Amino acid sequence: MTSDDEPGGAGETDDEAGDQDADGITESPVRPYTLAIDIGGTGLKASVLDATGAMVAQRVRIATRYPMPPTGDCGMVPTLAKLVAPLPEADRVSAGFPGMVRSGLVLSAPHFTTRKGPGSPVDPELLEAWSRFDLAGALAEALGKPTKVANDADVQGAAVVLGVGLELVITLGTGFGTAVFMNGNLLPHLELAHHQFRKGETYNEQLGEAARKDIGDHRWNRRVRKAIDALDALMFFDHLYVGGGNARRVVRDDLGDLLPRTTVVDNAAGILGGIKLWEGSHLGL
Repeated sequence: MTSDDEPGGAGETDDEAGDQDADGITESPVRPYTLAIDIGGTGLKASVLDATGAMVAQRVRIATRYPMPPTGDCGMVPTLAKLVAPLPEADRVSAGFPGMVRSGLVLSAPHFTTRKGPGSPVDPELLEAWSRFDLAGALAEALGKPTKVANDADVQGAAVVLGVGLELVITLGTGFGTAVFMNGNLLPHLELAHHQFRKGETYNEQLGEAARKDIGDHRWNRRVRKAIDALDALMFFDHLYVGGGNARRVVRDDLGDLLPRTTVVDNAAGILGGIKLWEGSHLGL
């Protein structure tokens, strides 16, 4: 899949997904239905997918508001419940979250512990509220459906990997994300984004949207290549997938010898990976 392709739905082809109308909604949906939620630093998005990964309803989206505690009148859980209320009833729920998640518990929430969003000061009360918050359990209770939550890069990767060998997914957007798969199975998440990359700064600081705006696309692309080289030396990945909102800015010629092992993927995978969390044997859940 290239950046010019529209995913057929969590790895399915258009034929496998069934007939679709002009808006891309399947006309012959197959159970079970999965409510797929993509929690982002700038937007909260959701849709319902059928068993093939085809959309049952149009995606809904609202801007992310700050501050954003996990609960309360303006909290994430009630906000998401309100967002998805117009969608068809699903059988299960999957959510991608921009932070460290293990067994449904939030271990880090870099965006949502801040007062005004990415780059603003951390609020100690929000930091405490999000620490080990059971997001999967809270969403399951609010929506009345079994729920799985994983890091957003993990969910995006689940939609696009081919399931052969060691596959690395990086996401380029507000920040920098990674996910690692072995033969199609998600491995435990590592917050490589917050590991030191170069010049005393992390991958997140060097490759996030703020840095790209500051240094321009040309220098940013050079950094992306250096980051990929560093991760290749660490993992010896068999294939790399580049996703996220800024994947479209990656200059393919800058990838050079890495190009045969690299695929740039559509950002819609953030939702389309939802059904894959319910399939296979994932060590990372």
